[in-house]
Amino acid sequence: MPRASAALLALLLTASALVASTGPALADRKPPGDQPLPGYTISNPPVAPIAVGGQPTTVRQGVHAHAAYVLEVPKNWNGELVMWAHGYRGLGYTLTPETPGFGLRRTFLEQGYAWAASSYSTNGYDAGSGVRSTQDLAAYASSDLLSRRASRTYVTGVSMGGHVVGRSLEQYPGFYDGALPMCGQLGDVELFDFFVDYNLGAQALAGHDAYPYTKDYQSVDVPIIKERLGLGGTLTAEGEQLRAMTIERTGGPRPGAEAAFRQWKDYLFSLPSVDDGGTLGFNIGRVATNRNTVYTPSSPVDLNTEIERIDPIDRAGRKSHRLNAPAVISGRPTAPVVSLHNLGDMFVPFSLEQIYAREVARHHRSGLVVQRAIRSAGHCEFSPAEAAAAWGDLVDWVENGDRPAGDDVLDRAAVAAPDYGCAFTDSAAYGTGSRGLYARCP
Repeated sequence: MPRASAALLALLLTASALVASTGPALADRKPPGDQPLPGYTISNPPVAPIAVGGQPTTVRQGVHAHAAYVLEVPKNWNGELVMWAHGYRGLGYTLTPETPGFGLRRTFLEQGYAWAASSYSTNGYDAGSGVRSTQDLAAYASSDLLSRRASRTYVTGVSMGGHVVGRSLEQYPGFYDGALPMCGQLGDVELFDFFVDYNLGAQALAGHDAYPYTKDYQSVDVPIIKERLGLGGTLTAEGEQLRAMTIERTGGPRPGAEAAFRQWKDYLFSLPSVDDGGTLGFNIGRVATNRNTVYTPSSPVDLNTEIERIDPIDRAGRKSHRLNAPAVISGRPTAPVVSLHNLGDMFVPFSLEQIYAREVARHHRSGLVVQRAIRSAGHCEFSPAEAAAAWGDLVDWVENGDRPAGDDVLDRAAVAAPDYGCAFTDSAAYGTGSRGLYARCP
């Protein structure tokens, strides 16, 4: 197969939404901090206060350090602040903050916490921008927006926001007191490697070379690949091998994995697109590689021999420890972490929790991390009860030193057990979303 000169594995967009974009002109002079960077606009519609204890909250909105923000404070503020880190916003130029999800906005406020959220100063997959913007806003809130400096600051977020959380703890040691990443992209560049695994693996198993990707990949090549592998109905032997390889690469055998594959198998083909020559954050697939990946199973096709091997187009960007777009997470958390992840997620896979756990263990910081599996196959599919329980346990850990229970994500036998994930899955949510793909917990 020919060596690629450029490729993009864009995150969180369907094929129909993937559009070429070079990003704003970086040579333009920076405007004042209360304005967005060149090329961007702000969308920050008014957030209505809510009543807490019969008293309306105070909401403040604006622009700081080129990013839009929202800050909300309850009447009985306890002096502590929670930062919310949003997920991937796509390849557009409109910056938008959001309110905390899964009922956490009300949970925070009713418990006396103020919360704040930044839009980040850029879009695309730029975790570094999220790390900077979130910390900039937290410091600004304490110094200028709140009645006094926050006595504690927590950070929580979803998907790419989980990536922001993981790097934030390492970028600003001592700044955050506790962290709650949910469906978090805690594996940095290895997520983009998985997108290579799936698409090039499927091509190799189908005997159809479609790399480098072209603009016709989804419309011309993917239908051929799917037909040859039986992905539209009964899997061929090679289709079964793709399923088994995908399960291995997303966390190994575990409850609901085959059903989760059925849910994600088509979507994973929609991620590649053609590199547009713009910024790394808008072309994050440049850091992806499968050069040294070992694939299992190895039959009926010897995938390790047949799959095309690619090197990262932006090798420096992949290996850099600077606060760049892929923002490498080393596994050195500096505050307690409670992490939630959907067991069947194959978009931001459960395997990223395993990657993070191994990296944290290598740095002898496993005592700072608790991980919990939730029995659902969606991306960021959590009930308010699951999110609130994790938040409450994190606060108790930070305030009282009581490390909460979690799941062992590295014990292969434990992960494969039929009841894995039952300990922290909300039984009352069974039957909603993708939870019906799993057997009821005892």
